[in-house]
Order: sequence, then structure tokens, then C-alpha cells
Amino acid sequence: MELREMSESCENQEKDVTLNTEKADNAATADAAPEAQTETTENIPVEAAEATTAVDNTQNAIEQEQQAKPAAPDYSALDKQGLVAALEEQLQRPIEAIRDDVNLIKVAFYTLRNAEIAAEREEFVANGNEEAAFAPKEDPEEVKFKELLNTIKEKRAEFNAEQEAAKAENLKKKQAIIDEIKSIVGDPDNINKQYNRIQQLQHEFKAIGEVPAANVTETWKNYQKATENFYDLLKMNKELRDYDFKKNLEAKQQLCAEAESLDNIDDVLLAFRKLQDLHNQWREIGPVAKEIREELWARFKDASAKINKKYQAFFENRKEKEKENEAAKIALCEKIEAIDIDALKTFAKWDEATKVIISLQEEWKKLGFASRKVNADLFARFRQTCDKFFARKAEFFKAMKEEFAANLEKKIALCEKAEALKDSTDWKKTADKLVALQKEWKTIGPVVKKHSDAVWKRFIAACDYFFEQKNKQTSSVHQAEHANLAAKREIIAAINAIIDDEAETDGAKKVRQLMKKWQETGHVPFKEKDKIYAEYKAAIDRAFDKFDMKEIRAELSNFESSLGSSSQDKMYRERERLVRTYEQKCNELKTYENNLGFFNARSKGGNSMLKEVERRIQKIKDELSILEQKIKLVDEKL
Repeated sequence: MELREMSESCENQEKDVTLNTEKADNAATADAAPEAQTETTENIPVEAAEATTAVDNTQNAIEQEQQAKPAAPDYSALDKQGLVAALEEQLQRPIEAIRDDVNLIKVAFYTLRNAEIAAEREEFVANGNEEAAFAPKEDPEEVKFKELLNTIKEKRAEFNAEQEAAKAENLKKKQAIIDEIKSIVGDPDNINKQYNRIQQLQHEFKAIGEVPAANVTETWKNYQKATENFYDLLKMNKELRDYDFKKNLEAKQQLCAEAESLDNIDDVLLAFRKLQDLHNQWREIGPVAKEIREELWARFKDASAKINKKYQAFFENRKEKEKENEAAKIALCEKIEAIDIDALKTFAKWDEATKVIISLQEEWKKLGFASRKVNADLFARFRQTCDKFFARKAEFFKAMKEEFAANLEKKIALCEKAEALKDSTDWKKTADKLVALQKEWKTIGPVVKKHSDAVWKRFIAACDYFFEQKNKQTSSVHQAEHANLAAKREIIAAINAIIDDEAETDGAKKVRQLMKKWQETGHVPFKEKDKIYAEYKAAIDRAFDKFDMKEIRAELSNFESSLGSSSQDKMYRERERLVRTYEQKCNELKTYENNLGFFNARSKGGNSMLKEVERRIQKIKDELSILEQKIKLVDEKL
């Protein structure tokens, strides 16, 4: 939503600036106001007249910039029915005030419609049809939308016709004023009596609105010439005329000074707006003495030219910046489109990709506007990719949530089964059932972290309780476990003895043999297993250090380090994987040991193959020893 609001704000501001620029460019035919009552076209150079016209041409643009425009509504949040309703509402407003809203509604509507057509095309092709044969279905909302657009178009045409009629009427009024001024000039005997009437006619001429563009220049020239002829023939009191000239001179000199001071303003747009105000004031001020008119106008024109050049340079620089922003936005679109959503299969990868998306969105926010013709399209392209990403992410998380919930139900069912069996005294049958449940547990996927520890502890508690009770009832097992405990203590003592023997030369080999013997020795009493394993691990660590058994030590060290940054749920899954691997290696070891009986060691080839099998058996036993230690490390962490 934040990215969408940023785009709409950019689009509205760019529309305002572009609209004002276009109006300034097209204002060459706008109705011009008089520069002064007595300054004749003969006394004003062609360059000065052209400069005046150029400044006048931007008047409408400045007036538009000065008017505060309310922010456009967010039509992109509406569906097609809502956009049709919004367009109907626009028909209730003045036709001259709805252009921008209609354009925004049209863009939003056809963005949705084009998406629907694209989906229909994809479905059409997916059903085995040729894409060239595709034709979109008729959309009733689109038909109604087009009807509303045609109605707006007709109203706009009517409005334009009314405007042209008003301009034609204004032309008649201005021509009537010009004719009356000419008639006054034609009666030189009463010229002094007509001064007030001329002032009134000038005021009325200024108050009349625009005329057709084709008549602007001719009408203005005729009016200017008629008023100038009046003042040239006017035999008014010299003191009054000199006073007016002096007063007008002081006012225009002040405007020249103010126009020259605008060159010191850093804000180009502000300086340009103030210049337009100065030109408006210049037109309102009467004439000055004929001998200084050209000099005074040249000073004012030169000051205006400096500001106009800065204004033009400002928009040229902005155009270059827009090109840079366009290239930067295209690059961001390409980066975000390059993300392979189909390759995101884990939470970590989705989180990593989300960080990338957010960083690209932040970069987008820092960029300014691109050109008006591509800015909206680039934003739509960027937002479409973002929306697609987050939609797929929501689908993934929803699917994983459902899978985790299903896994939790399965594990809870196994907990209930284990709890129902834990008090059984049918040791062999129940043990087999619990082992089967444990194997089934391994086949079930993970659950959400907040439930994983509790459900695992519940399941393992039921299993442990049964086997503890079973061990208590099986004295022979206890005797064997105590015998195994004694044997393992002897192995530990033997390892320590090898380590302490400074004359030992084959210690690494002997330690590996003792590790193999440890592996072959059965379970010890449950209460002693942690303690005896800690003693064994300490002895093995010493052996690793002394005999430089780096490969085994490094492997166990790296494994232990990796557990430090793992979640409890991940460690459970790792333990299940290690146990499965351990069982596979045990089965593989049994296979090789069974195959030993098939070799004939008397033959040369048989002896060679026998040694190879024995080597593989030893390798598997070493791997089983490492796996056992890894499982023990996981159990310690849990």
C-alpha cells in the first residue's frame, strides 16, 4: 500500500507540471492584454513585442501552477463495478473539472480489464487452443464504461462549442469597443471631452474574456492602434499629461528594478512566477514619454530574458534527470523480475527474498519522477512483480501452515498410541510396537516450533517410561548392562593407558580398534550412560590430540559447531536423519558380514576380495562410531 500511495502522488504531481508546461507552450494564441494605452507598435521594436508575447504565453501556465489542486482519489483500490460507479459520479461534476479523474479511472479500469483478458488468454492457450484464435469475452462492465466515456466526450464537445461561441461573442464586443474608439478619434474637436470615456472603454476591453485564437493578434493590434491614435491626437492639458508620464515612468522603473533583482533568487519557479506578476503590472501602467519608451522597455525585456533562460534551463535539466530516473527504475524492474520465485522452497529463502524485495522498494521510493509517458507504466510493472511475489509467499506460508498442522495431528496421534502402550507388561510385543511408532514418527515432517518441543517430549516420555519399566523387570538385561559398563570402563582405561605410554608408536591404530570394540559393546545402565560416555569422549578427545586424528575430530567438531546455531526442531530432524543413517549402516554391515562366508580365501583372488570386504566392514564400523557420537551430541543439546 505504501508503494501504491507513492506512485499515485508522483503521477498526480507530474500531471500538474506537465499540464502547466503544455498550456504554457500552447498559449501563443491566447488573448493578450495591452501593454500601455499610448505606447504604439511603431515605437516598440519587433524583438520587444515578441518578448512580450512570449511572456504572455506562459500566463495561463503560471495561473494553473498557483492554484492548489486536491490530491486525486486512489482509484486503483476499486474493482470494475466501483470504477464504473466512480465514472458515473464524474458526470455530476462540471465537464471542465473532471479530465484528470476520468483519465485516472480509465487507467485503473483497463489495468483490471487487461489483467482479466490476459488470464482468459492463458486459460485459452492452456486448454490446447491456438493463441491467434483467442478472442476475449464481452464484458458488460466494459460496455457500460465505454458508453459513459462517450457521454463524457459528447459533453466535452458541447462545452468546447459553448466556449468557442462565448469567444465569438467576446470578439464582437471588443470590435464594438474598437469601433467606438475609432469614432472618438474621428472627432478631434471634442477629443478632450472623451478622455473619461476612453478610460471606461479600456476598462471594459480588459474585462472581456478570450476571443478565438485566429483573431487574437489582429484584434489586439487594432485596439492598440486605436488607443494610440487617441492619445496622439489628444490635446489635453500638458501638466496633466506630464504628470501621468512621470508617474508611469516611476512605476515602470520600479518594475525594472524588481525584475532585475529576480536574478538573485535561487528558486527558478518562484522567480518566474514573480516575473509574470511584474508583466501584468506593466500592462496596467499607462505610457511614458515617447523618447524613453524603447530604452525603458529594453531594460525590462533584458531582465525578463535572464529569468526566461533560467526557466528553460530548469526544465531541460529536469528532463535529463527524468531520463536517469527512467533508467534506474527499469534496472529495479529487471532486478525484481530476475528473482526466481519457483526456487523459493524454504522459509529462510522466502525471508531472504523478502528482504531483497523490500530493499528494492526502498530504492524505488528514493528515485524521482521518470518522464510522464513511461512513469505510470514502470510503476505498474514494478508493482505487478511485487504483488505476484507476496501473493506466492502467502500461498507458500498457507500451505506450510496446513502441512505443519497435519503433521502435528499425526504426531499427537502417535503420542496417544505410545501413552496407551507405556503401562503394558507384554515387553516384547509392546517394545516392537513402540519401535514401530518411533520409525513412523521419523517419517512425519516437522511441526511449528511452538509445538515441536512439547509434542516430542510427550512422545519420548511415553517411550522412555515403558523401556525404563521394561529394564527394571528384566534382571538379565541389567546384568548384561553392568557387564557392558565394566567392559566400557576397561576400554576407557586402555585408551588412557595408550595415551600415557610415551613409548607407544602405533597409538592411533590401537585407539581405532578400541573405538571399534566400544561400538560392539552393548548398552549400559540408563543412569550411567551419560557419565560413561562423557569419560569415553574425554579419553577419545585426548587421543585425537595426541595422535593427530584430525579427520575424525574435525568432523565431530564441525558437527557440534553447527548444532550451536540450530533450533530445537531442526535438531530433532537432524537426530532422526542420523538414526536413519545409523540403521542403514547397520544393515549394510550385516550384509557384508554375511557375505564373508561366501569367499574362498584359499584362492589368490578370493583372498584379495576378502581383504577388500574386511576393509569395507572396518570403514562402516568407523562410520557407525562417528554416527553414534553425533547422535550423542544431539541428545546432549536436546
